[in-house]
Amino acid sequence: MQITLITIGKTDSVELSKLIAVYENRLKHYVKFRFVVLPDIKNSKNLSEAQQKEKEGELLLTQLQPADTLILLDEKGKQQTSMELSQWLQKKMNSGLKNLVLAIGGPYGFSNKVYERSNEKISLSKMTFSHQMVRLFVVEQLYRGFTILRNEPYHHQ
Repeated sequence: MQITLITIGKTDSVELSKLIAVYENRLKHYVKFRFVVLPDIKNSKNLSEAQQKEKEGELLLTQLQPADTLILLDEKGKQQTSMELSQWLQKKMNSGLKNLVLAIGGPYGFSNKVYERSNEKISLSKMTFSHQMVRLFVVEQLYRGFTILRNEPYHHQ
């Protein structure tokens, strides 16, 4: 299985980028992993929230293949513990899934077309985090999930 994380806009913080790279490299020992950063929408200040979501959604949807399973990181999604996430990952791998795509939306979330195309929604927390921080949290939680599956000492219960 390959996991692809799609985000919109580059990470402005050098420190965050370095931390994301650390977990991205660790994760590659367990699964094929791709981190796709889509460019920010140009002239977004001249667009309404709905227009910006629509343009970001169109861009995101061009990255998908018909057989991809799309999981949205969304505040209304299902919340899981790290242990539950690891079990969820195992089920996805056992199902023979080829490409699991996780998507982090722009500042206003996802367009209706992206919601319609999605297979599931996951929430990291009831709290709101910056879209740049979420990138780090997702990659770290994926790494944590795989260490749990391998009974490695990273996660403490």
